[in-house]
Amino acid sequence: MTDNVTAAAFDAKSFLANLTSRPGVYRMFGAGDEVLYVGKARNLKRRVASYFRASGLAPKTAALMRQTARVEVTVTHTEAEALILEANLIKAHRPRYNVLLRDDKSYPWIYLSDGDYPRLALHRGARRGKGRYFGPYPNAGAVRDSLHLLQKVFRVRQCEDSFFRNRSRPCLQYQIKRCTAPCVGLVSPAQYAEDVQHTVMFLEGKSSELTDRLVERMEQAAQALDYEQAALYRDQIASLRRVQERQYVSGESGDLDIVAAVVSGGAACVQVFFVRRGRNLGNKVFFPRMPAGSSPEEVLSAFLAQYYLAHEVPARILVNCQPPDQELLSQVLSERAGRRVTLSHRLRGERLRWLRMGVANAEQALAARLSGQAGMQRRLADLQKVLRLDEAPSRMECFDISHTRGEGTVASCVVFDADGARKQDYRRFSIAGITPGDDYAAMAQALERRYARLKRESAVMPDLLFIDGGKGQVTQALKVLDELQVDDVLVV
Repeated sequence: MTDNVTAAAFDAKSFLANLTSRPGVYRMFGAGDEVLYVGKARNLKRRVASYFRASGLAPKTAALMRQTARVEVTVTHTEAEALILEANLIKAHRPRYNVLLRDDKSYPWIYLSDGDYPRLALHRGARRGKGRYFGPYPNAGAVRDSLHLLQKVFRVRQCEDSFFRNRSRPCLQYQIKRCTAPCVGLVSPAQYAEDVQHTVMFLEGKSSELTDRLVERMEQAAQALDYEQAALYRDQIASLRRVQERQYVSGESGDLDIVAAVVSGGAACVQVFFVRRGRNLGNKVFFPRMPAGSSPEEVLSAFLAQYYLAHEVPARILVNCQPPDQELLSQVLSERAGRRVTLSHRLRGERLRWLRMGVANAEQALAARLSGQAGMQRRLADLQKVLRLDEAPSRMECFDISHTRGEGTVASCVVFDADGARKQDYRRFSIAGITPGDDYAAMAQALERRYARLKRESAVMPDLLFIDGGKGQVTQALKVLDELQVDDVLVV
């Protein structure tokens, strides 16, 4: 790659005259040197020149250009390389005029360890452990539901290895029939290996084949007059059939995601359903930040690039509208996955029904969010009236202190803004070096740590600070804010 940076006094005409026609990424900067927008282009000269037309610009593009003080470009070898760089720059700079996906977390998996008596567990992060991983799942709740089901049906252990190695008698899981107690030898290695094999078949989506095998085992046990074992197989078969009715996608056996993007009321919602080996693992909703006037196609294109360049890509992605760069996205995702990845929006039959369900879920989630935001605005207006503020608060923080008979003191901080709870900004502080039970000192320490850091980082301060306590705690808050020279914060 090579960089081409404009001069300090931006001359659009001269800049465009010398701009290359090769593929690359362009960045629009504001007067304060902040990145306003990042885009990619197959032909940089043609694409960037389109922003400088005398007329015919869309309202949001016209607003962007009124604030643009200079432009920088990065030339790439291919358009695919430009798409990857664009996604990375958007994630790094979070420009105001780009569609932004807020999703930095890793997704959970089900982990089956190696060894004579493997264990099942929820796993996040790098998959370095020896064994097999199944997923990803949309959230930890979906993993726990599956683990609970597997523990009930196949009774494979889920305890930590350190717990397993140091048992001298069965634990409670054995008593409630959620484990076969391999730790103390109450199940043979062959029987445990069979339970593990059945678990793997279930997680691989071979539920029908597994059910047939269990039916055969049940009949064999009944013929051998081992009615207790036959009853166990019968219960497993019944549980599996209930799961099939609830989780399995008709006609699907592979991996696919169903992605539906909708736009309404100046906001966007993207709903993703995860289907792995024919099983519906659940869904997750995203509310990407977008500039005014963005279309569902633009939101979908930005989401697909930012999300799937950071997460595992299934073989097929079903979408409710055609992104403008569908072929490029398919090419880049295929290269990243090391196999062909197909984006499909013209669907029929069962897949069309699932896609419509995704759209309906996205529309419902967006309507609920918009309704909640409207309610939040009303509540903020009421709060403004009660506290006699000049304007509605834009950010509020609340602190509380808790401990157990003076020990293990912690302080919690919750944050709200005009959109509601900002859980990513919640904080918990472990309090040390104070007299046990001294809530005043604990409050002072937590507030000093919180707002000293916000001042160092030039971060946003709250308009309102709520203190859960009495006059003493409020006095500590006022003292800390005064020492840190934090002004314009109303303490309640």
